[in-house]
Amino acid sequence: MLLIFVGAFVQTAIGFGLAIVAAPLLFQISIDYVPAPICLVALVVSLINAFKFRSNISIGGLKLALYGRIPGSLVGGAILLYVSASMLSLGLGLFVLLAVLVSALPFRLEPTPKRMFVAGFLSGFMGTSSSIGGPPMALLLQHQDANKLRGNLSAFFVFSSILSLIVLMGMGLFTMKHFWLTVPLIPAAVLGYWVAIRSVNYLSKEWMRRISLVLCLVSGSSAIWQGLS
Repeated sequence: MLLIFVGAFVQTAIGFGLAIVAAPLLFQISIDYVPAPICLVALVVSLINAFKFRSNISIGGLKLALYGRIPGSLVGGAILLYVSASMLSLGLGLFVLLAVLVSALPFRLEPTPKRMFVAGFLSGFMGTSSSIGGPPMALLLQHQDANKLRGNLSAFFVFSSILSLIVLMGMGLFTMKHFWLTVPLIPAAVLGYWVAIRSVNYLSKEWMRRISLVLCLVSGSSAIWQGLS
């Protein structure tokens, strides 16, 4: 619940990050937490944020990313049928460290139609296989106005989470066991959102970014260590 609280706080504050913060460490507690329960929690947080920032959402600009998300989710779901728990842990850690690298890149990528499709595909692959689907989209949209970024990413993640859950359900990887694992995490996610909304205007965006990167480094490194051990 603490990990989900921190993840929901980060996602609400900067637009993405719930799975990046929570998934690798929750995976060490139980492999059942990833990816379905994280996707379900992400859906709840994304729905709340999408409603909060609904006036800033531009669906037209997300269209090609949404198209790319569909085949990406199918490929990501199929991968789960063939990888071991240690390989998944290693993949989680690598995805998180990739997210840290993406956040540190000094150059700016413009969200062209082709790049949006590719980012949507990669987000679908990463999000369905590991629940960490935010970095590709965040890389392209990171220079938008803060509220527009939160709104567009939240709208994209609503669609993404639903699609991932449908794929996982079809493959037998989202069952009632995963649903009941998720239920205790929902209040923590809502509390993380509530605290973030009331404090984000008083926090330095750069300070939040640095703290998030440190959390991601710890989380990702622990997952890689577990995967290799």
